[in-house]
Order: sequence, then C-alpha cells, then structure tokens
Amino acid sequence: MALPQRSQLAKHWLLDEQCVFLNHGSFGATPVAIRKEQQKWQDLLEDEPVRFYEDLAMGFMEQARGALATMLECDPDDLALVENATTGVNTVLRSLVFEQGDEILVPDHAYQACRNAIDFVAERWGAKVVTVNIPFPIEGPQVAIDAIMAGVSDRTVLAMIDTVTSPTGLRMPFEELVELLESRGVSVLLDAAHGIGMVPLHLDTLGASYTTSNCHKWLCAPKGSAFLHVRKDHQMKIHPLTISHGMTFPLGDTTRFRHEFDWTGTRDISAWCSLPETIAFMSNMVEGGWDAIMQHNHDLAMQGRRILCDRLGLVAPCPESMIACIATLILPPGSSGGIPLHEPDPLHSVLQEKYGIQVPVWSWNSPKGRYFRISAQLYNHVDEYHYLAEALATELHL
Repeated sequence: MALPQRSQLAKHWLLDEQCVFLNHGSFGATPVAIRKEQQKWQDLLEDEPVRFYEDLAMGFMEQARGALATMLECDPDDLALVENATTGVNTVLRSLVFEQGDEILVPDHAYQACRNAIDFVAERWGAKVVTVNIPFPIEGPQVAIDAIMAGVSDRTVLAMIDTVTSPTGLRMPFEELVELLESRGVSVLLDAAHGIGMVPLHLDTLGASYTTSNCHKWLCAPKGSAFLHVRKDHQMKIHPLTISHGMTFPLGDTTRFRHEFDWTGTRDISAWCSLPETIAFMSNMVEGGWDAIMQHNHDLAMQGRRILCDRLGLVAPCPESMIACIATLILPPGSSGGIPLHEPDPLHSVLQEKYGIQVPVWSWNSPKGRYFRISAQLYNHVDEYHYLAEALATELHL
C-alpha cells in the first residue's frame, strides 16, 4: 500500500516522511519553529551562563508561568515548572505525610508510573491504596463517577484522578469528580498528563488541590516541560524532589513555594523558556486558536475511530463524550497476543516495520484484552486512519 498523505499543516513538523505517525499521545511532537525557539534560549544560556542563571533566569521562568497561567486561568504564583507530569505526581506524593490506615483512592486505569509512586508512598507510611474498577467498555461518564465515589470512605485523604486515561483514552468527568471529592474533604491529585492543549483546564474554577500536566504532549512544547499547580492552602506542604537553596533563601516579597521550585540546581530551562512562544505559535496555526485546535483534534479522532470500527467490525467502547483526541479500541476476540504491557506486542512491530505505522498495541488486564490506541494532531490526515484500518485488516485476516 502506498503511504497516505498528511495534512497541509504537517509541514510545520519534521516527522519521518516514511512513518505514519498516529501516536502523538506518547511523547508529543514539537514543530520546527519551536525547536528553533528552544535553540535560541540554549544559545543565550551558553553566551554567558553566569549572567543567564543569576540575573535572567528567574524573569524568564516568570514569563513562562505567566503565559501558562493565562491559558489555564490561574495565578502564575501557584505554578511550579517541572520536567514531566510523573515528576509532578511524585512531587506531591513524596511531600505529603500520611497516617497509618489513611486511604489513597486510584482508578485502575491510572498510568502505571504514577500508580507505582502511590504504592511506594503507601508502603512507606502504612497507608492503604483503594483501587476502583472502571469498566471498559463503559456506557458513559456517570458510571465512572459512581464507581469512584463508591470507593470513598471516612479514611480517604487523597484521590488521584486522570483528565484522560492513558491506557483506555477515556476523557474522565474530572470536573464533576474534583467538585464531589473536594467537597467530601478528599484532596484531588489531578493527573493531567493528557491535559493542557487537549482539554480545557480552568484551574482556579476547577479547584483541585494539585494538578500536573505535560506541555510536551498536546501543547507541542519541547520535551521536559510540564507544570505542577498547587492550591495556595496546600503550598506549605509541598516541596520539590530536590531540596536546594530555596529552603533557606530569604523570602523577600515572594513565597517559600516560589523560592524552592524556581531554583533546584543547574538545569537546562530552555524548554520552559519556550512556552510563551509555543502557546502563541500553536494558537495561530488554526483560526480560532486553542479551542479550535482541541475541537479539530477531537473530530479527527472520532472520524478515525469510526473508520477503524467500520473496517474491522469493532464496537466503540465508550461514547464520543468520553473522547478527547486519543481513542483506544479493543482488538477482535481471538487475535493472538497476551504480551505484557511493558513488552513490545508483535503486532506493533509488524505495523511499524511492514507498514511504517507508529501506533501503540498492548495487552492489559483491566479488563483483560488486547488494545490499540490512535491519536489525532494537526499534522494528521483522515487517510492515515484508512491506511491503518487496511493494514490491521490484512494482518488480522479480516
């Protein structure tokens, strides 16, 4: 089969022309202009490193937090710049103190790296992890709400909730869940790894105790750029994973939270410095800005899901209201597999090597099955989903 076309906007990315890239959800992809923007900041750093770090860096990070805060509708002083959402989750979990028997609630669709962090701190403190089963396929968002709230008890002190689940691609009803949980006195750690640039996030209105999101995914920023938002009433409890000069630096007119997170040691902050230009560049790519980008990507993901379901005889496992711009489908019963999540599925390798398709395929136990997940970003074209459908039909003998 001839390789399918990409969208007219694909010219802004340097993706391999021999690769049908339908896996933006894993690590994102950064436009050429933003890669050049990051290089500009790296050059400025190396021109005079001492001046950069001692005189300029704090102002540059303030600009980055300001640009994020405008998009996220929050106070920029409540934002800490971190490398990725897993770091944000670990920062919160490893700062908190738990009592023996405290309960931490987590759905079974959570990202495994973050679930590992929960298990680590629970064992350390003697807390109990309560795992809530979310069915998949699922009829609608109320099913998830009911399941999670049924897992809350008088001992529940923290709940980690996804905006969009990584394995199943479900857009969780996180707005309703945050309100319900916080009103019960349960602090919410919102894992929005798939968040900024994918779904609207109005953090002050949302009211979650903690929110962390990757900017390198759907915002298309350089790798190593993410944020952690901590509500003001929790900031004295939260410290960076690396304790540095900020612990004792004179406060002046700022907060200990700001001092600690703004300087944890020498590091390349060029990805963070690139955030204002990333937000502006991407928003100007489509008329209507970020709202239009999110709608476009949602619509394309839905179109791709319908194409795959029709060609492969699959049933959509969730309503469209529970999809943002990644969609997970269950491979037909009887297809060989059973490879654990951390090992490459043979079908993934065949799609990559024989057809040039980059799309995740894996086996999972909650519920037990074999899955694949598509993404939709501005560089994708509907023909790519037809191409994937034909490749899968051929390999699965459908």
